[in-house]
Amino acid sequence: MQRNLFQSLLQHIDKKEFSIITGARQTGKSTLMRQLESHCKAVQMSTLFFNLENKSLLAEFDATPLNVLPYLPDTDRRTVVFVDEVQYLKDPSNFLKLLYDEYAQKIKIIATGSSAFYLDDAFHDSLAGRKRIFRLPTCSFDEYLLLRERQDLLEDVRRIKTNEKARSLHINMLQQEWETYMLYGGYPAVITETDRKEKTARLAEIRDSFVKRDMLESGVQNEAAFYRLFRILASQSGNLLNVNELSLTLRIKNETVNRYITVLRKCFHIELVSPFYRNLRKELTKMPKVYLLDTGMLNSLLNSFQTLDQRIDKGMIWETVCYKTLCDNYGSDEVLFWRTADNNEVDLILPNIENPFAIEVKYDANLIKTGKYRKFIETYPEIPLSYNYLRPFSEDFFRRN
Repeated sequence: MQRNLFQSLLQHIDKKEFSIITGARQTGKSTLMRQLESHCKAVQMSTLFFNLENKSLLAEFDATPLNVLPYLPDTDRRTVVFVDEVQYLKDPSNFLKLLYDEYAQKIKIIATGSSAFYLDDAFHDSLAGRKRIFRLPTCSFDEYLLLRERQDLLEDVRRIKTNEKARSLHINMLQQEWETYMLYGGYPAVITETDRKEKTARLAEIRDSFVKRDMLESGVQNEAAFYRLFRILASQSGNLLNVNELSLTLRIKNETVNRYITVLRKCFHIELVSPFYRNLRKELTKMPKVYLLDTGMLNSLLNSFQTLDQRIDKGMIWETVCYKTLCDNYGSDEVLFWRTADNNEVDLILPNIENPFAIEVKYDANLIKTGKYRKFIETYPEIPLSYNYLRPFSEDFFRRN
């Protein structure tokens, strides 16, 4: 199964800039690179693949980036060099910078790396104009269906989205798959596991083993406080981020809370959403909202996998999925929220795209009170507001998402 990002990376292979693939651990970055390598070989492109978990290769490239050159095939063509786990290098930014500045005509690098690399300010400074970053999130629902080998259901979804009168004989199955996706999230290894107990075990492994590696590589000292913060944020996904309150709860300094939040963002576990405002006097302009980027991870942190209708936090989970879907489609920088000092609010707004829109998220359509949003509609008539709900579930659900 090819991820949605595959085509974007493929189109960038001929560009001079290096391609850098980001994303949380276990989202499939290495698999994606192997698929790109296979495609390049199939069209007779010159390729090399370096996995820097190989200690001997790592030592060579740490000695000098120029040690890549003897591995290049004897050809006049540009070679696509895949570098997996580039963060293991002592100075990955310098490695990429030197090869780009001196050998960009001979080498096109496609690299993956984890949080330790992206936390390094030198990565941004020294590689300006030399790289393009591609973010691989956990799987979308379309990708989920492909990994589940339910091409039939995916074709139904696509037909529904393109035909406003289309109906599906499989709507109950689609609802079941969607709710499973909401509970267990989009990590590939979790999706392909069919047993629900094994799904929770896989998520626990990602939560405990791989998040711990994120902490170690990012230099986190107080692991207990870091993990407690992560759990608190999971319970508050979609809420305002109050650093002072978190500091008091965890009994750590504000600077430490901010540092840990930065690490969680750079590790692609959470994202902060800025407020949208034009009236500085009446609209809130400072405190962001926080969202987890995978509901499987969220539920694992909360140790709760009850069905949605049994949960008091079902609205939070639903809003988190809506946020992730918008990020996947438009990019996280485009998604904002709106709130005023007198508590008027709209959950998600994309005011800066070509066709701006706003969404208020409710678990059940019966909870929608249109009068509550009159202020936003009057203030921003140029930004259409719609309502996204999960219940009742019908074909229209997929036309809204």
